[in-house]
Amino acid sequence: MAFIAQRGAFWRAEVRRKGHKPVYRTFDTRQQAQQWARRIESEIDCGAYVDRTAAERTTLREALLRYQREIVPTKRYQRQENHRISRWLHDDLAHRTLANLRGVDFARYRDTRRDAGRAENTIRLELQLVSHLFEIARKEWGFEGLPNPLKNIRKPSGSRARDRRLRPGEFETLHTLLSSSHNPWVAPAYELAIETSLRQGTLFALKWEWVDVKARLITFPPEARGTENKGVPHVLPLSLRAVAVLRNLSAIAEGNTRFLDKRLHFGPVDVNPSQLRGRVFGTTANAVLCVWKRCLVKAAELKPEIKELRWHDLRHEAASRLFEKGLHPMEVASITGHRSMQMLKRYTHLKPESLLEKLG
Repeated sequence: MAFIAQRGAFWRAEVRRKGHKPVYRTFDTRQQAQQWARRIESEIDCGAYVDRTAAERTTLREALLRYQREIVPTKRYQRQENHRISRWLHDDLAHRTLANLRGVDFARYRDTRRDAGRAENTIRLELQLVSHLFEIARKEWGFEGLPNPLKNIRKPSGSRARDRRLRPGEFETLHTLLSSSHNPWVAPAYELAIETSLRQGTLFALKWEWVDVKARLITFPPEARGTENKGVPHVLPLSLRAVAVLRNLSAIAEGNTRFLDKRLHFGPVDVNPSQLRGRVFGTTANAVLCVWKRCLVKAAELKPEIKELRWHDLRHEAASRLFEKGLHPMEVASITGHRSMQMLKRYTHLKPESLLEKLG
């Protein structure tokens, strides 16, 4: 039998059963306390009782901070995860307890983010983070009775597939603007992105120790290859143009090392890249992208449609160029690192003009 007593303006209900720790809760009325006590006793009798105390006391904010300490360090893209967590910490739902959150709350969050103009994939990743948090809490943090409310809502469909490639004259326009910037690494990064099809993160993580200019190969160590659909090939073959770009990058690296007050411009050089160590690019991806966006704005004055171009579209351009050179799909996949033909097809956009000669 439950013990119910009045304490001040509230009513405290306590249920004690052998084999279970005491369960208690405070209510505004005696009737609420009695209803809760009967429900708990019924669940204990039929063996369906699960302690919800932790879920009722832990807020989403507290759970997010624990997730940030324990789970995020095990992930590859920690910066993006921390950014999403920061976004959730500033939302009103962060002050609610885990047991008090419902699917309708996250459906409302989804719709609010859509109305604010957020991309579908952005919303999907934000919801996916919280969904994973609920699963971790249920499986590893002792919240066994905690349901995952995000399983009850419709998820955003994801990002729209892009088919943007460089149009006639855009490569030259952008290269000229990037070369005239104060950052000597930007123009080579632009060319190397197209010649190697490497993703932004992998491109700016390149190290000279991996590059063999004479053999025209880049050998990626296991820790740099990534997992699942974000992988890169074990060995990446280089085009003659890519080799030329790397030689110029080695000259820039040598110039920055020996003459910190001078910058070497992109052009013919005579430097041995095999003698260099450390990162290929002496700048950050963020610095390059800042210059890239400024150049897009300038280029848009003459070509308005160029403003919609993104850095990741260069990977689409690279994959398409490899097919236009006549490479077999398996050969292209061995360069781009795509794990499935379906994803490779999504990154390939052949120009109809390039097919005319084959059609006859």
